[in-house]
Amino acid sequence: MTAFRKPQVALTSKAAPFAIRAERAVDVAAREALLDASFGEDRHGRTCQRLRDGRAPAAGLALSAMREGKLVGTVRLWHVSAGGRPALVLGPLAVDPACRELGIGAALMQQALAAARARGHEAVILLGDAPYYARFGFSAEKTAGLSLPGPFERDRLLAIEFQAGALDGAEGMIVPTGAALSKRRVVRALQAHAA
Repeated sequence: MTAFRKPQVALTSKAAPFAIRAERAVDVAAREALLDASFGEDRHGRTCQRLRDGRAPAAGLALSAMREGKLVGTVRLWHVSAGGRPALVLGPLAVDPACRELGIGAALMQQALAAARARGHEAVILLGDAPYYARFGFSAEKTAGLSLPGPFERDRLLAIEFQAGALDGAEGMIVPTGAALSKRRVVRALQAHAA
């Protein structure tokens, strides 16, 4: 009888697995620190931030990537009107620089898009690098008539449709439509960020 041998595999710390789960209230301080590290403390002045300020992310569409008990990635989606068409805007997507070679960003994207589709959303828009996001199906094909409430580079305004034609003929400003954060949640987020 032949005995099967388990191959000897030396796991390095880089090989440690990560898990993606729904964002929790305890993630706020770590998420804010990660976003500051990824985008700079001036990130609150960016154009897409205007779509998020004072709003709650779409239900079930705020995800955290965890590795060895530490938050190492985040992505959120938000309700918007894209020239009168209901859509989601994705962002920010951030991954801890020490973990960028582990596929966490791609995994967050795939899970976020799958969750948005499963919840019946028809389109997702983002502002990002076309070569990176093209692999997930994003393009500038449906965004030529759309604009953002501030400066942006036209070739970075991208979208994906889950429902064919969801953004056909969409023109005008992308504006937030999501639920407003309660005053208490705004205060807690500011306190967590200051910590």
